[in-house]
Amino acid sequence: MASVTTEYISVGGNRHPGAADWDVQSGVLAFGADNNVALWEPLDDSHRGVYALLVGHSDKVSVVRFYTCPASGTKFLLTGSVDRTIRVWKQEAGDSRIYKQAASLEAHQGSVNAIAVANGTDIVVTGAADGTVRIWRINAQNELNCELVETITMKPRFFPLTLAMRVLEGDSGKPLVLAVAGTTTSVQIYAAESSIDKPNFQRRAVLSGHEAWIRSLSFTQDKQGKTSDLLLASASQDKYIRLWRLCQGEAQVPAPIDEDDPLLGGMEPTLSNKAHEFEASGSKYSITFEALLFGNEDWIYTTAWNPDPARSQLLTASADNTVTIWEQDSVSGVWMSGERMGEISTQKGSTTATGSAGGFWIGLWSPDGKQVVSLGRTGSWRVWQHDSDADAWIQKFGISGHVRSAHGVQWEPSGGYLLSTSADQTTRLHAQWLRDNKRSWHEFSRPQIHGYDLNCIDTLGPAQFVSGADEKLLRVFNEPKQIAELLEKLTGFRQTIEGDMPDTAEIPVLGLSNKAQGDEAPVEEKEESSGVARFAPAASLITETPPLEDQLSRYTLWPEHEKLYGHGYEISAVAVSHDRAIIATACKASSVDHAVIRLYDTSDWHEIKPSLAAHSLTITDLSFSDDDQFLLSVGRDRQWAVFARSEQDPTTFNSWATNPKGHSRMILGAAWAPITTQRIFATAGRDKSVKIWQKTEDAFTCRTTIALISAGSAIAFLPTTYKDSFIVAVGEDSGAVSVHRIAIDNLEAQHIVTIDPLIAPSRAITQVSWRPVPTANVDSRTRFELAVASEDTSTRIYAISNILS
Repeated sequence: MASVTTEYISVGGNRHPGAADWDVQSGVLAFGADNNVALWEPLDDSHRGVYALLVGHSDKVSVVRFYTCPASGTKFLLTGSVDRTIRVWKQEAGDSRIYKQAASLEAHQGSVNAIAVANGTDIVVTGAADGTVRIWRINAQNELNCELVETITMKPRFFPLTLAMRVLEGDSGKPLVLAVAGTTTSVQIYAAESSIDKPNFQRRAVLSGHEAWIRSLSFTQDKQGKTSDLLLASASQDKYIRLWRLCQGEAQVPAPIDEDDPLLGGMEPTLSNKAHEFEASGSKYSITFEALLFGNEDWIYTTAWNPDPARSQLLTASADNTVTIWEQDSVSGVWMSGERMGEISTQKGSTTATGSAGGFWIGLWSPDGKQVVSLGRTGSWRVWQHDSDADAWIQKFGISGHVRSAHGVQWEPSGGYLLSTSADQTTRLHAQWLRDNKRSWHEFSRPQIHGYDLNCIDTLGPAQFVSGADEKLLRVFNEPKQIAELLEKLTGFRQTIEGDMPDTAEIPVLGLSNKAQGDEAPVEEKEESSGVARFAPAASLITETPPLEDQLSRYTLWPEHEKLYGHGYEISAVAVSHDRAIIATACKASSVDHAVIRLYDTSDWHEIKPSLAAHSLTITDLSFSDDDQFLLSVGRDRQWAVFARSEQDPTTFNSWATNPKGHSRMILGAAWAPITTQRIFATAGRDKSVKIWQKTEDAFTCRTTIALISAGSAIAFLPTTYKDSFIVAVGEDSGAVSVHRIAIDNLEAQHIVTIDPLIAPSRAITQVSWRPVPTANVDSRTRFELAVASEDTSTRIYAISNILS
């Protein structure tokens, strides 16, 4: 029986301040990744990155929170989404790392933006873009029971973006305090009795002072003082953090401010210390302004208090590319920024194109308070660890992935590494890090950071690739020497390249091409021309671990070798012949004029005229036969076309066969079988079928049809025959991936395995690609690897074992 395991998941985090949470007990960090929820253990020694994606939401996940039911001790994961639902995921009893969906809460009429829980209560509060905050009671004492007990409409109307809740110490009970803020400049404070069936939250105070929307709220116990006071941190788009003190009893009356004080210069005092007093459960409480924290130069997205009870530290993440740890001076009580991490943009012309991250959206503490993670604009997680000996924060490597639809995956011809490309305008190189009997997949290079969405990719050998984007032309890139050395050192992949490799690459400011850095101009002159201060990149990648995010976005670019012009619209497909002599490409088209295949000669990169015409609409996929004698094209016009290579002139192709009604709906995938004695290819279409075609004397006839559950969107043959069979993988519009066996002798199809929906992508598959295997002793292999790219932003590698056992 064939079995499928997930080897690798590469996925970026959603840019929403509430879309991640780190569980104190299990050490699992959960974050939103498009419409899925990714699970990662940052403290795990094996460094395997994301180990699971939870599938359930139909739109982007915007908030994630862990919650423990006080009655049963059961751990839950609560996730809110743009799809207006809150999903409740229950932790498996036998494995604290696995969660399964247990309930879906549907009451909000807008995108869910915030979730708050308070330790020791079964009350959960959610806020959404419908202008309401809803109170739920989630109890799992016997069976899971989720009940909506109250709805609060925001007055004056605003959208709650952040919530914080805490249990108060009281004389006659333990009331709940709830802080609500969002698209307004004030924080609203609500209080309620937690022990009764319906808490009945009442607004008790409005804290004013901020001058822009408030993005984050968080409570903590005051660890410096001797009392049980609470501190509330509020962070805003006005670049300031305000701390508020909530204490039991009446507030001490502050000294009145003399409005005639010459120091005020006639201005109104902005830091007024008005005491807001209220009653809850028979006890009196007061809230006063405590401190103003400033130093950030842009919006502040998140605040988080250190969970270590011995340390009073506040972590903030800001759009100015910094993560800051604020500490209170033990003598003066003044709050200061004790540590600033991230990217200080002193570099000339710092832009996202030159590697500037564009801000941090999330900052989280590890359960022990000795590690910090942050999510940047590129969807990558950075990790900092506190070195107690040096008393410094050291950056460690984190995880990364695409943040928009992954459009293509392609293996290096010998399977040494995997390239993926995406609508997030990046191309990424993934490889397996080998060390001390451990193996884990990581991103090792970001060869292309582009200004257009990337649509397709193919390799031109072990050190060159070509990619097509929404810009009407294709670009060819060469691997720099330091990436080859890094791959050889950490992955064992050794490349034998003829000729010299470039040293490194840089992107000029406002430029789209990666230029190779040579020594033909003085360094000072280069700095002026490029607008980028030149580092010593060759030294920057001498490392014992995969590159950090800063290195990936700056020092791992591949220099551009060539541009291929000719198309009039966005590139839709590209294929390279197996002898790497010819590149075939197509672009989006709504007429016969543009629905052509253009061929380029890789010896001098000129276009081979004339272009090949057969289609009337966009060509969706191209494929060369194993011996490069035939080129197959399929398109939205429901037809396929086969072109034969000329024996007299190997650079020209002529139309050999077409079928205008190959499928009843558009054809999205095409692939040649790996045997050339019998000419066989497969097509996958929106008519929910895969068809196997075999060459007869002067045509191709359909020999077998495989029925699919949904539209077929991608198809790939294992590059070699296996036990007298062709092995074909099919990706579908629904995210399903299935593997089938085609017998060589009679071409009968047999279903082998469909990847379990729990570990399969949740959106359309854009490309599938088998990892190349040596043809020697292939029949004795028991395990093959399949790379899958999906519109759910993920790039995955599956290990499929016992295919025909």
